[in-house]
Amino acid sequence: MVKRIVLIAAFLGAAIPAAQFAAAQSETYPARPVRLVVAFPPGGSVDVVARLVAPRLSESLSQPVVIDNRSGASGNIGTELAARAKPDGYTLLIHTIPFVANAHLYSPLPYDPLADFAPVALLSSSPSVLVVHPLVPARSVGELLQLAKSKPGALNYSAAGAGTNPHIAGELFNMLGGVDIVAIQYKGGGPALVAALGGEIGISFPNISEAVPHVSAGRLRALGVTGARRSAALPEVPTIAESGVPGYEFVTWHGVLAPRGTPREIVALLNEKLRAILRSPELSARFAQMGLDVIASTPEEFSAHLKKEIEKWGRLIRERHMRVE
Repeated sequence: MVKRIVLIAAFLGAAIPAAQFAAAQSETYPARPVRLVVAFPPGGSVDVVARLVAPRLSESLSQPVVIDNRSGASGNIGTELAARAKPDGYTLLIHTIPFVANAHLYSPLPYDPLADFAPVALLSSSPSVLVVHPLVPARSVGELLQLAKSKPGALNYSAAGAGTNPHIAGELFNMLGGVDIVAIQYKGGGPALVAALGGEIGISFPNISEAVPHVSAGRLRALGVTGARRSAALPEVPTIAESGVPGYEFVTWHGVLAPRGTPREIVALLNEKLRAILRSPELSARFAQMGLDVIASTPEEFSAHLKKEIEKWGRLIRERHMRVE
């Protein structure tokens, strides 16, 4: 009994200084620059959102927020780096659907997306766009379906890596449209889009923020928006669902996370700062112009969203046999 009391006292003695240290750390945060890891190359939608948010967060925190692009393995390299970082608020991660999809694609995965991270804020959501090169003989989703069914396995679409947003969007189109358009993987959304622009690959599913300038300039033809409703950024473009693929809906998201164990006070502070930034008229207008919908969630709302997403996309990955061996 005495030994047990001594052990409990020792445990409490160790825990109290640790708690005091975390509290003190939270009170002085941030005392130096914050790193924002982007698990994808420059030019993709995640990078675009990061570069819109980072300078405004820097101003709000009175410390530099430095973007660190760590791409590779469909986001796994940058994600693992962030998962292993010290949980002190000085390393953050911005991610999208591969954050949860990779749990079903890769085995073993070097991190657990739900257990190894503390959700900070779900920033925004946006649809992708089914686009084709102007030389592709299809001016609507219906015409593309007819073309694909007449040449099963002969058409290709460019994707940004296994389990990335264009890959998920493309395989959902294959499944619900009853076609077989083959994914050609590139190292990031930027290269995948360049392949479509150059006609190397005739079809792609870029994020709307990436697609709009090229559609407006006539370099790509937009056939359908992947969301449940038309986008204000491309109001004349119908949804894929209303164009002959009932039930089709793919909406990507962008969220900020911290390593597990980051003090709750720091997570709360970052959430407060990010939500204020996202609600500013200037950034809201910029997001709307790019086809991005502001969400500005709480950490709890983002956590619930991640759990739903990991289940939702797991079903598609199993159905389409998309696992990476």
